Amino acid sequence: MPRRKQSDSETQPTIARANWFSDLQLTRRGLIVRKTGRRIGLAEITPMEFIKFCLYFAVVLVKGLYVRITRPSHLAVWFAPDRPRPWYILWSAMTLSGVRFARTPDKADVAFYFEDTVKGDPPPAGNLVQLNAMCSDISKSRVADVFTDVSGHPLRLDPQAHQGQAVEKSEANGLHDGRIVDCPIRPAPGKTYQRLIDSSDGTTAFDYRTTIIGRVPRFVLVKTKQARNRFSMHNDTVVYRELAEVFMPAEIDVITRFAAAMALDWAALDVLRDAVSGQIYVVDVNKTDTGPAVDLSWRDRSRVMRAISQHFLMMITGAAQLSVTGTASQAARTAPEPIRSGYKIETPRQV
Repeated sequence: MPRRKQSDSETQPTIARANWFSDLQLTRRGLIVRKTGRRIGLAEITPMEFIKFCLYFAVVLVKGLYVRITRPSHLAVWFAPDRPRPWYILWSAMTLSGVRFARTPDKADVAFYFEDTVKGDPPPAGNLVQLNAMCSDISKSRVADVFTDVSGHPLRLDPQAHQGQAVEKSEANGLHDGRIVDCPIRPAPGKTYQRLIDSSDGTTAFDYRTTIIGRVPRFVLVKTKQARNRFSMHNDTVVYRELAEVFMPAEIDVITRFAAAMALDWAALDVLRDAVSGQIYVVDVNKTDTGPAVDLSWRDRSRVMRAISQHFLMMITGAAQLSVTGTASQAARTAPEPIRSGYKIETPRQV
């Protein structure tokens, strides 16, 4: 597929590093992700989890090589300011779909804003469609506000005015530092407060990790853990489920409208179902999600790999077509409407 050339007046961007080992710093207490400063302690990753990830990594490489040989794709994506590394699911989607990494935008068909931060600004992408470009704030406060606007159900609260229990958590992603607090209390710096969504049956807590590709929910990973450890990063079980196995048609519609309102071309949502009311709540968004979960069976891992590669390739193909035609202005290419990102919204399957 021919690529649009950038004008000579455009500033050439910094080339993303291909050596992903430079993203990590090894210390006596574990790994530090240089970009975010997040520390991954030795207690957070068990030896068995590490072995499972390495096996998954090897399988993805082999499958990716097979795709490159049997049905090569001529599409290339420029990620900026960072390139997804093997622990990000986007890397798996790229490898399994056969789409290549472009080091500069002039060698790419599509641009992709990728930065493992809560807030940020996408770099200029020239004439390319830039996916996730309008998703520049995934703070938990914004997630709660957008969900309330879409669903009509309040989630965020004032800890000084609220009476009763609430959840206190950091605005940042991946910290797993949520805790239940008794309100009213004085708000802590860098924290946000949400109503307590009890998604447990008394002993087991359920989390519906919902993958968004092309601003549409595609599948769900149902995660369980002990209710007393509901904020832990470790799961007891993780299973793959189709949307209709978990959500009602009206709930799928809410999730789809939430993804559109947040301009999520690629993301993972944490969805909880209140055990009393039955109402679902989107409590977190991660557009640089890692995984897939090591607790998945190999059968379910295969289903995840198939789903992300197919839907990702469809999204990139549509975005590349719009980049070539050049029919939209730069503002339109990064507007929230899905059709302007170069693909068509599909109607979720209903039962």
